[in-house]
Parts: sequence; structure tokens; C-alpha cells
Amino acid sequence: MAYDSFRDFLNSLEQAGELTRISQPLATELEITEIADREMKKPGGGKALLIEKPTINGQPSPFPVAINTLGSWKRMALSLGVKSVDALAAELGALMKAKPPTTFRETLKLLGTALDLRHTKPKLVKDGPCKQIVHKFQDSSFKPGMTWPSAPSLETSKLKLETKSGPFPTLLDLPILKCWPLDGGRFITLPCVVTKDPDTGERNVGMYRIQIYDDRTTGMHWQLQKVGARHGRRYYETGARMPVAVFLGGDPVFTFCATAPLPDGLDEFLLAGYLRKQSVELVKCETNDLEVPANADFVIEGYVDPREPLREEGPFGDHTGYYTLPEPYPVFHVTAITHRKDAVYPATIVGIPPMEDFYLGGASVKLFLPLIKLNFPEIVDIALPAEGVFHNLVFVSIKKTYPMQAYKIMHGLWGMGQMMFTKYIVVVDDDVDVHNTSEVLFRLCANTDPQRDSIFTKGPADVLDHATSEIAIGSKLGIDATKKIPGEGFKRPWPPLIKMDENIRKKIDALFGGKL
Repeated sequence: MAYDSFRDFLNSLEQAGELTRISQPLATELEITEIADREMKKPGGGKALLIEKPTINGQPSPFPVAINTLGSWKRMALSLGVKSVDALAAELGALMKAKPPTTFRETLKLLGTALDLRHTKPKLVKDGPCKQIVHKFQDSSFKPGMTWPSAPSLETSKLKLETKSGPFPTLLDLPILKCWPLDGGRFITLPCVVTKDPDTGERNVGMYRIQIYDDRTTGMHWQLQKVGARHGRRYYETGARMPVAVFLGGDPVFTFCATAPLPDGLDEFLLAGYLRKQSVELVKCETNDLEVPANADFVIEGYVDPREPLREEGPFGDHTGYYTLPEPYPVFHVTAITHRKDAVYPATIVGIPPMEDFYLGGASVKLFLPLIKLNFPEIVDIALPAEGVFHNLVFVSIKKTYPMQAYKIMHGLWGMGQMMFTKYIVVVDDDVDVHNTSEVLFRLCANTDPQRDSIFTKGPADVLDHATSEIAIGSKLGIDATKKIPGEGFKRPWPPLIKMDENIRKKIDALFGGKL
């Protein structure tokens, strides 16, 4: 299912009983965070919130704020246009396992899959709702391909303004949140950041937080190992200005795709087209050659100048539950802001779990598990517990058939994309529900000898991890909590797990039903 606008999605949430409207004014400084944090920590993720009258420094904003819109399994499913995330994962799994048809029925099924795939390729259109209001701040002396010794200051640059209609907004007029008391300022927390590889032209849509410095400059927090940072390094090598576009809102599937662990070089809009069963319509930006979804709510266009010194970004209350301390990052200069007339500002907050991002990360694991199983068919399931704040802690269940198989899985996962950031991997047998943390911990404590069943290794670490001695470098711990078999150095008989006789269970069920 494709959503024509972010408001369209919010209407679906409201019809499903998943949206709460808040009509009293709430400050974008801390107050929205406090109410959203309380909601996110309710059982099942609470409700999505639409703050109808946000205020900026005490002044009312013309744009409402929506938050926690993806913070439950039901809302994640609605955002992807499916009944459940598990059903979509099964569909993707069947697609990956597709084989040449041998019957007419199989041929029809394969043709149906082909019809679904025809929507994957995005298409370029001339205009879209994201350009209903256009404001340009383009430096009139800049020509594409030029380089500068340093970026021009706001005071000395010659600015040209073009506005179709409406008030004149800058970054300071958008209801951007200051999330936590020690944050270094306001941060855009759900930005979809569009960049292109200058050599191949391959597009990437990533999600990197954006700190507001003033009305037309921000920090660009693309971390060392992210694709946007790789694109940036090539521009730094050539000295050419790097075009960047940031969009917010539109179909919520864009937000999911920006966070999905796709292989480098695979266009996120391809995945979005498949998930929404409709091609993503893109429009060219006003001040650079990048393309953004035509139905986005806000588009912020600009550039990063590789000859400009890096600038301190942060602190920021992060998904680790701690503040990320200031570090130098590139400066993003805004050349245009465009938006819908009825734009809604989408936001999230991160912090001590559980938070909204747990469901985004969990959906990625569910959807990409079939792809992981292609490489590791013994894997049954994978879970990222909320306490692990995304990838710090991973539980894996496997169907074990040979000695040391658990260690093979650990090393394999550490070599896959963002799994390289995982600090702890616990491997259990296939009869364990990895989404039940209590069950995993029981097997961990019962089935392991700490020295025999643990392995330490080294590798890349999340730059947001404050516990590592050096930034982006850390150690990892793998624990084999599976039943030990011959060949693994275990010479004693392995005892059976306590289970009641199935006939007795059925008899008691028949006698007492649901009364016990």
C-alpha cells in the first residue's frame, strides 16, 4: 500500500485507533520529548502522538509535529502497508527462494511476483507536492563544479531569495526538537539524507542526525562507516562541493528504507517501490541535481564544502541511553527549503530503551532474515533485544548439526554490514524463542562454561559507543549457549531438558480448559 502523504498515513493511524491528538501547546524544547518518552515506554509502544500546536521559543509553529508514528508492531505494519511485519518477511523470503516454474500454477505465481517487481524502479516527474512552497537561499556567485577555499560567511555571501508563496521559513522556523537537557541544540531526528557516489552516480538514502547551528547551517553526523561518509570522502579527495538533500515525511516507508541495512550501492528507493507496490515518484531539487520523493513534506537542499573546517557537533542524547559527546563533523549549508502547504513535521527521540527505534530495528531484522538465511541456512531466528539498543546484543537460534557451528555463525554475522557493531552475540539451539529474553538467559546460564564457551575478538565499533577505549574500535564477545555435542571437548552425558508428558498436558487442558 502506498501513502500519498504523511497526513494520509496519520489518518490511517487515527482510523486504526493508533493516534492520539494533543491540542494544548507543547514546547519543542524538552516538553514534546517528555510526553513522547512516557508514551514510548508504555506496554506495546503506546500510541502515535500528533502535537497540533508545537511552540518554538514560546512562539506557535504553523507545522504540527508527529512522533512515535512507528513505535509499535501494528504501526510498523501499517507504515509498510501490510497486515503484519512477519507476513511481509514471509513474502520476501518466498521471493528469494523463487525457482523456475514447473507447472502452470507456478508460472502464474511467478508472473504475479514479476508484476510486483515492476514497481521497484523510481520514476522522475516534473513537480510534486513537496514544491508547493519554495524558498531559495542560493549563493548567486556559485556555479556547479566550483570549489571554494572555505565556505562564504552568512554576512558576506550574496543571497538570492525566490518564494512561490507563503511565509519565509528558515531552519529556525521549523518545529525541530531539542530532545534532552544537555543536547547541544535542536536536532532533526528523522532526516532522510540523499547523497550520490561521485564516481558511479549510485544514490544512497541514509539517516544521520542533523544539529541546527543557525538559520542556514547544520552539522551532518554521518558516521565513519556509513555510506554517506564514504561518498563524502571522495568529495574531500577532489575538493568539489558535495550536493546533499534532506527530506522529511511523505510515505513512511521512506523512513524505514533509510534505516534498512541495504548493501552499499543498492538504491533505497528500489526497496521502497517494492514495499509500497508503487513506483516512487522523484523530483529534481531546486538548487542541485539530486532527486527526492515528490510527496515529501519538507525538503532541505544544500551542500557540504570539503575545504571548510569540520565543526563540533553534539552533545546529543543518543540511542545508547547516554549522551554522545561532541566530535567534529562536516557542516551542511542550506540553499533551499521546500515544503507542502499542509506539511507535518515528523520526529522521533532516542534514549534509554525501549524507544520507537526498537520497532524500526526489529522490522529490519525480520525483513532481512531471509537474506541472512541464504548465507547461513542453519539460522532459525534472530532477535535484537531492546536492552541492546539496536545491535549491541544479538540473540541467534540455529539448527546445530556439527561441532563449533555456533562460532561459525558468530564470525559470519560480525562480517555482515552493521552487524560489525555487535558487541555480544549469544547463540542458542533451535528450540529457543530468541524473542523471549528470559528463555535465552536461562539457556545462557544453564548451557555454558564461561571459559570454554566464550570467544573474544576485535573489530570496528559504533562511533556512538562511549565505552570503547578508542573511538570506532572495540572488542566483541561471542557465547555458545547451545547443547554441546561430541567434538566440542565435552565428555559428559548431556542431560535432557525437563518437559511434561504431552498426553498429561492434553488431559489437564481438557479437564480445566483456560481456568488454570
